[in-house]
Amino acid sequence: MRRSLVALTLAALWLPSAARAADLPFHGFVEAAAGARVVNDDTTDDDFLLEEARFQVDILADTDAATLQFRADFLHDGVEEDSLVDVREANVALTPLDSLDLKVGRQVLTWGTGDLIFLNDLFPKDWQSFFIGRDDEYLKKPSDAVRGTWFGDWLTVDVAWMPVFEADGYISGERISYWNPLADRRFGPDDPAIDPDEPAKSWGNGTLAARLSGSVGQWETELYGFRGHWGQPKGFDPDRGTAYFPRLEAWGASVRGSALGGVANAEFSWYRSLDDLDGDDPTVPNSQVRALAGFGHELARDQTLAVQAYLERTLDYPDAGFTDQNRWWLTARYTGLFLQQNLTLSLFGFYSPTEDDAYLRPVASYKVSDEVLVTVGGNVFLGAHDDTFFGQFSDNTNVYGRVRYSF
Repeated sequence: MRRSLVALTLAALWLPSAARAADLPFHGFVEAAAGARVVNDDTTDDDFLLEEARFQVDILADTDAATLQFRADFLHDGVEEDSLVDVREANVALTPLDSLDLKVGRQVLTWGTGDLIFLNDLFPKDWQSFFIGRDDEYLKKPSDAVRGTWFGDWLTVDVAWMPVFEADGYISGERISYWNPLADRRFGPDDPAIDPDEPAKSWGNGTLAARLSGSVGQWETELYGFRGHWGQPKGFDPDRGTAYFPRLEAWGASVRGSALGGVANAEFSWYRSLDDLDGDDPTVPNSQVRALAGFGHELARDQTLAVQAYLERTLDYPDAGFTDQNRWWLTARYTGLFLQQNLTLSLFGFYSPTEDDAYLRPVASYKVSDEVLVTVGGNVFLGAHDDTFFGQFSDNTNVYGRVRYSF
């Protein structure tokens, strides 16, 4: 860990000067991070969930014909005892018409109005990074995609096509233990790993997502469409004994605007589980409707509070015994800026009244200088039962710290 951090620091000192010599806009950061469980997990003797040195480089080059972007992380992972390169952006942006933008290549895609709740944003997520203490930017996984945006007088059309399926970074027991309903116990690193069948790399298995955006009075309104696969291996083939990623189609809408002195939003999505539209196969996730309403308001200068209510309702509900038909989540986010806005304190909390479990994300960040940021935080899982969404992670409650030098 120490040798890797020294090497990354030296690279960070050398590469900016090299980039300036090549006349390329260049920035990035060096970061050291560590995190560990603060409770006992019977599935493993290793309490460390995060131990890494990371160097990110972000290069943006404008030409007369296009804009080129390359952003990658060079990472040494002490938990996995491995080094790797994570390319997060490698794309070219074009403007073939005054009203049309195109971006081709590796990119991070996102849309929707929810705060850490995703209804119509079905682009890949990395839930393992989210739960072990990496920066929030790593919740969004990059995709190899073509994205086109057409700007009309009163309507904007976004279309994103991902020719190759990209799965979520789902919880597999590798670092975060989870409840396996088939085995009726928690699985961890020493248990058999999930090895799902992924969709074949063919044109027919690509992902297509679209969004129509416009304004109705003071309200930003959007319509969404999606056709692809569930991002997690929610299906199970009993004949082969393997998990897989069932096909999924989704349609939705959202609104957001000023109300009651704050900002209000609402979002809806209808998930059609294409492999089991009748809802009578317990090995395939059922179709669902999902709805969200949120409101945020400034409590005082540099202090805000935002709340959300979220409903996930399973249609054609089977009596499988694994989940409830309705899952409610209530969330609240407090954010406060102090010490001339150098100190940021935040607390995000999920609570499910239907499952009687909760998840808390306290974070404190202090800006030591323009270049140095120190962050400490935690992931706290609470639950009355081992088989609920957050309750299954109760033995993974952890704290973490990160130090980042930006240039």
